[in-house]
Parts: sequence; structure tokens; C-alpha cells
Amino acid sequence: MRFDILTIFPQLFASPLEEGIIRRALRDNRITVHVHNIRDFATGKHAMTDDRPYGGGEGMVMKPEPIAAALEHVRASASGGRVVLLSPQGRPYSQEVAGRFAAADHLVLLCGRYEGVDERVSELFVDEEISIGDYILTGGELAAMIIIDSVTRLLPGVLGCADSAAQDTFSNGLLKNPQYTRPRVFAGREVPPVLLNGDHEAIAAYRFVASVRATLKKRPDLLAGVKFTDRELEILHRNGLTEAVARAGNNGGIKANNLSSG
Repeated sequence: MRFDILTIFPQLFASPLEEGIIRRALRDNRITVHVHNIRDFATGKHAMTDDRPYGGGEGMVMKPEPIAAALEHVRASASGGRVVLLSPQGRPYSQEVAGRFAAADHLVLLCGRYEGVDERVSELFVDEEISIGDYILTGGELAAMIIIDSVTRLLPGVLGCADSAAQDTFSNGLLKNPQYTRPRVFAGREVPPVLLNGDHEAIAAYRFVASVRATLKKRPDLLAGVKFTDRELEILHRNGLTEAVARAGNNGGIKANNLSSG
């Protein structure tokens, strides 16, 4: 998969691209990342990439000409990339969006700065606006790196364990179950015995219940979108969770009778 990043601060990407899973993915040619300095495409004596907004107001606005020229340069070497503007006004980023992006061959990530980019850039060149949350950053570079990281780990062969991404938090609509490793006892707290008995069916049931309980405690809103299997409904009933999950589901529009014990 190819990522092209358009930014006025290319050095911000130097360290993140040289560490961990991203570094290995680059080394193994699972991904390629091309960072383009928008300043290189600015014209005039001062090579300006921003200017004061028409109509007055505070701050500066990124000019359309350098961005358009940078996009033209990218498309000359790799056509067909989906252009994504990182903007606080964009669609909220999620695991579902990450999965959709991972199915693409090429993403072009445009990093906004200051008061944003000239609206004509969005109208003419941008396929999608994405926000990583309802807060303001100094620029879109960190958001772009988050997208590269979250998308890359979904690509085939990137993670050491093929099932890791499928078991992640949000992948099945629930939070992931609590995790434990050695030592068996720490600060007087012991690892749940069921994880030590080698009964894979019992372990799977325990992890499902723990996942549901974590979701009820931390993010009950997520339960509105979860579709449980008959086997999972049976496990919920056996562990006294049917009513609690039904209440959480109803808050998001799920009918209580969808969670009957059968």
C-alpha cells in the first residue's frame, strides 16, 4: 500500500516512520510512504504556503496553488489515490474507516494547518475529510500518522500474529477482554484460574464475558451496534448479563427481545 503525505513540516514524520511495526512494514515493502513538502511547490520570492483570510479574521489560511501543484506531482507518479484531508470538521475516524482505508491501494493524506485550507481545495481535490476527534491540534500531521499506523497494522502480513487485528478492541464491536501475563501473582492479585486450565472453550467463554463486562463498564454505547450469536446470548444469560446488556442496547435503539435468553 502507498501513502503520500502533503505537509509543510515533513520532519515531523522522521522518527515515527523509523520505529516498530511501521519500520518493519516499510522494510518488508508492505507499505511505502512518500512525504512531500508543500513549500517545495510554492511560487514567488517568499514561497508562501499561507495567507490572510478574505473577509478578515484571525490566523492564516493555506493557499490552494501549492497544494494543487503538490497533488498534481503525486498523481503524476501514482494515479488513483484517494485524497483525505485531515480536518476537525471531518467524519470521525473509527476502526471501520481504518478497515475501509486498508482495502485501498493508495491514500493521499493532506495535513491542514492554521485556520485550515482554502475551501476550493476541498471542493476540487479532496475525496474525504477525516477528524480523529473533537479537539484541535496544531496541524494534521499527527492525525496522518495515526491513520498510517492504524491502517498499516490491518494489512496482511504486517502483524506477527494473523489473528491479532481481528481480536482488537472495536473489531467485533466490543472492547477487548483484560489481558494477563507472567508472573501468575502480582501485588497479591492472581491471574484468573480459567486462563490456566487449558480448556480453550472455557477460556473463549470467559474472554467473551470479560469483554462484555468491560464494554458495559467503559463504553456501554457500543452495545447498541453489536449483533450477538445464539451461543453468545446463551453465555450472557448464564452469566446474568442479559438484562444489563439489553438496557445498554435499548439506549442505542436495540430491542430488548433481541437479547432474550431463548
